[in-house]
Amino acid sequence: MDQCGKGAYGSVSEAGEQSEAGEQSEAGERGGTGRERKSGGQGAAVFCVGNRLMLDDGIGPAIYDALKEDYVIPDEVVLYDVGCMSLDMISVVKDSAFIVTVDAVDGTDKPAGTVFRFAPEDMARHSGAMASLHDLKLVDLFDAAALLGYSCEGICYGMQVENRDPATYVMGLTSAVAEALPLLEESVAAELARHGYLLKRRKL
Repeated sequence: MDQCGKGAYGSVSEAGEQSEAGEQSEAGERGGTGRERKSGGQGAAVFCVGNRLMLDDGIGPAIYDALKEDYVIPDEVVLYDVGCMSLDMISVVKDSAFIVTVDAVDGTDKPAGTVFRFAPEDMARHSGAMASLHDLKLVDLFDAAALLGYSCEGICYGMQVENRDPATYVMGLTSAVAEALPLLEESVAAELARHGYLLKRRKL
């Protein structure tokens, strides 16, 4: 596992493996899917996936809000607040060079709030443990886009939930997940920066 720096709020783990304290880790040697990009897109997209009304299922939308509040988003980066991904997003693959998804995951056997970094095809293999809580995954979108001749690079970030199925609709996150949210936000911003898309922090 390659070390790619230290996060200010803790550590990011490769899918299925805990990184050492204070270290952020790459998912193997890959920065994305390894597919050759056929489209003319130059920008980046961030899909923040989840339901705001279902506690920790709203991790993605919470990151959307945090990035909008804490950073100046450049024109070449587009944030999407989506309940779930759909094939309608193929046009985003066509128009993008790099895509990040942020989603809630479950079944990792790690504490709530643990952050994971996946290659898209790695997350797709986890249909039970370490599974995204939403059916259509980034690799599915890439596969569908490839049939039309479009492709781009991508990476997935997930956070282990504590409660994503409340008895009634509840906005907000559980305390363990909320406390870890800055690490996830920082990780997404750093991922974009590594691919040439710098988000500038707003002045306090």
